[in-house]
Amino acid sequence: MRVIDKDSIKILHEKSADNLILIDKPESWSSFDVVKKVRYWTRIKKVGHGGTLDPFATGLLILGTGKETKHLSQISSSTKEYIATVEFGKRTDSFDVTGNIVNEIRVRAPIEYRSILRAFEGDSQQIPPMFSAKKVGGKRLYKIARQGIEVERKAHNITIYDIKLLAERGSVIDIYVKCSKGTYLRSLANDMGEKSGYGAYLKSLRRVAIDNYSIESAISVQDFKDYWISLQ
Repeated sequence: MRVIDKDSIKILHEKSADNLILIDKPESWSSFDVVKKVRYWTRIKKVGHGGTLDPFATGLLILGTGKETKHLSQISSSTKEYIATVEFGKRTDSFDVTGNIVNEIRVRAPIEYRSILRAFEGDSQQIPPMFSAKKVGGKRLYKIARQGIEVERKAHNITIYDIKLLAERGSVIDIYVKCSKGTYLRSLANDMGEKSGYGAYLKSLRRVAIDNYSIESAISVQDFKDYWISLQ
């Protein structure tokens, strides 16, 4: 398996069509935006990614090109690790920072954050949020949600392998989460808010690892572009 990261980017001089590329996805880009740009710069027709990141999220996005796309389903099914910021006292319709605030309560007493986090560790069931790419009846949920419609969704099994409080700033906390495929961090934030009695939403999200691949080894989109173009 040929992996291109920030330490091995110079192997690009071979211009192989078969690569796994570790990208640090910037904020406001969709995962498919990155795929399209890499496809355009490299002129490699077969490019995909192993696990979607929402546009507001940043962090590790693994791309596959050519024959290496066959590994993407395995990568997508692997454990993921995130650093997330959650704000309590507010709830949004999308459960994250991109939505509209639908409820706001002043946090008047200290919240036992560690106790709340412990309640979510282990195996559980999670209902996908309406603002997600999951399909129900052949339609993406987020497209239905944008019409102001909410439909019934089936809960699915997830596992939170590890969850830690990293920092606390009044009603805002930073947490580390290691979880299974299919875990929605915005739903986790909303559920944490429900448990606290104040409501909460996901303020920011950064993916720092997928299986054994780390964000520390990822290349910025700009660095990848610059190096590839320099080979022309």
